[in-house]
Amino acid sequence: MVERVVAPKLQEEDVLFESNLRPLNLRDFLGQTKVKEKVEIFIEAARRRQEALDHVLLYGPPGLGKTTLAHIVANELGVKIHATSGPVIERIADLASILTHLNDGDVFFIDEIHRLNRVVEEYLYSAMEDYKIDLMIGEGPTAKSMKIKLHKFTLIGATTRTGLITSPLRSRFGVDLRLDYYTPEEIERILNRSSRILKVKITDDGAHEISYRSRGTPRIANRLLRRVRDFAEVKADGIINVEVAKSALEMLEVDSLGLDTVDRAILAAIIEKFKGGPVGIETISAAVSEDKDTIEYVYEPYLLRQGLLAKTPRGRTVTSLAYVHLDLKPPHGQGGLF
Repeated sequence: MVERVVAPKLQEEDVLFESNLRPLNLRDFLGQTKVKEKVEIFIEAARRRQEALDHVLLYGPPGLGKTTLAHIVANELGVKIHATSGPVIERIADLASILTHLNDGDVFFIDEIHRLNRVVEEYLYSAMEDYKIDLMIGEGPTAKSMKIKLHKFTLIGATTRTGLITSPLRSRFGVDLRLDYYTPEEIERILNRSSRILKVKITDDGAHEISYRSRGTPRIANRLLRRVRDFAEVKADGIINVEVAKSALEMLEVDSLGLDTVDRAILAAIIEKFKGGPVGIETISAAVSEDKDTIEYVYEPYLLRQGLLAKTPRGRTVTSLAYVHLDLKPPHGQGGLF
C-alpha cells in the first residue's frame, strides 16, 4: 500500500535501473526554473527554522516530474519519503497506519490525490492542520473517540486534475506549484543527461530531433530515447544522429510535431466523419475507440496547445493547421476554424 524510501541514501540498484533517469537533487532537476527557485527557498527556510516543510501541492499534465520532485524534496531535506496514491488509501485505518509511522519532518507523498476517498480525506484535514487524528474505537453506544498525536510531517500531493480537488483540501496546502510543459531546449538537456546515464551515444542534432517530438514532456522524451536507442543498435552503428532519430521515430509513427497514431486518428475522425466539427467528446471517443477521459486529459491538451484543435460551446473543432499538418485540403464553408 505504501512505499517507503530512505532519502538521500537510495539503493544503488534503483540508480542503475529505470529510475536512475530521475534526478536525486534540485541541481540535476532540469527545467521548471521558477518552481525550482521557490522550492529551494522553502526548503532552506524550513532547514533554518528546523521545522517540517509546509504541505505542498504539485499539479500539471502527466509526465512533467511531480513524483520526481516529491522525492527530491525528501532528499534535500534528508528525511524519509512514504509514497502511495489516492485510490490505494481506501479506509480510515489505512490512512491512520501510514500517518502513525511518520517521523518528524518526514514526507508523505500521495499521487493522484484527487482520487482520495472523501471520508478518508476529511480525516486528513486535522492531520494536516493540527497533526492529530480522531479515531472512533468500537461501534454503537460503546464507541469511544481516541485522539492520536502525530509527528509533524510534510504532505506532498500530486494531481493532473486540480478541478477535482475539493476546496477544503486544497486550502490546507501552504505551497501550491504548477509544473508546465518543457521547452525543446530543456528537453534536449534532459536527453543529453539521460543518454550519459544509459551510455548511449547521441549527437546534438539527434537530441534536437527527438526533443521536438517529445511533446514537452520528459517522460515521453526518455521513452523515445530508449526506443531510438534500440533502433540505433539494430539498424545503425549504435550512434543516434538526426538520420537515425528520424528513421526510428518514423517507425514508431511519431510525426514531426510529436503526434502519434491516436492523435492523428482523433483529428482524422473529426475531419472525415464530422466535417471538421463541432463534435462532442463522447462522439469522438466512440469514433476512435478510445476512453473519453484519456482523450480529454492525455491527448486533447497537446492538440489544443499545438493549435490543431479548438474547444467551442458546441464541441471540438479542428483548425486549419490540422488540415495542413495532415496534408488535407480544408473544405470551404464546412466546419473547422479558418
